[in-house]
Amino acid sequence: MKDPLAKISSETVRGDFNDPVAVIHYTRAAHQLGLWESERIMIERFFPERTMRLLEAGCGAGRVTVGLWELGFRRVVGFDFAEELLDQARSLAAERKIKGLAFHHGDARAFAADPAYARRFDGALFMFNGLMQIPGREHRRQALGQLHQACKKGAPLLFTTHDRNSSAFERAYWRLEAQRWATGTQDPRVLEFGDRYFEDEAGRTFMHLPDRTEILEDLAATGWKHEFDEMRTALARESRSVRDFSDECRFWLAKRN
Repeated sequence: MKDPLAKISSETVRGDFNDPVAVIHYTRAAHQLGLWESERIMIERFFPERTMRLLEAGCGAGRVTVGLWELGFRRVVGFDFAEELLDQARSLAAERKIKGLAFHHGDARAFAADPAYARRFDGALFMFNGLMQIPGREHRRQALGQLHQACKKGAPLLFTTHDRNSSAFERAYWRLEAQRWATGTQDPRVLEFGDRYFEDEAGRTFMHLPDRTEILEDLAATGWKHEFDEMRTALARESRSVRDFSDECRFWLAKRN
């Protein structure tokens, strides 16, 4: 019997993403939402050439991968470690009569040893806070390092995170959470300060919420040069459907040293 208080692991997250509730949630978004306006703005700003060979880590049900194709990118590879979501991504591409998109099963922490990935990509993306759904800071750094190995020098990396300091509500919540950690009364399943594990309409979700300094340190430690970051609301006014689907987040753009 599974221990309900066991520490969150990558296998926990993988199981949550393969759960039918999560599969339906992300598949619906892939079919109905497509790219957010903020994502489109960032992609067109930092990925200017449609001939770029792009890698999308944590592609899920294909929302962004198919969105890239529809923007005119024809050399796109997506991978994810949740098999059920990958099946949905392939189904979406087939439904849209897209031929040429490649979807592979892979773990962001350990994929670049495959010669098919080594320094072949002109850019990479890890969207909708996917990097922050990897438990353990050392594992998130492993993922950034793997993306570094897969990309050519100067390649852009676009990803998003939440931000513990983005609003008065977040700051108040994390002050209380700091008190819980100080007294040992935090959720026993989480690994680090900044972790949350909750259940909503998307199913069970693990998420690490960093502050800005943490991400800057992680980029520097893994060979990426920070170029730009901004909160989503400063980039675009999203539709109600996008805002219902996703909370505020911070966009990050780094380049491979």
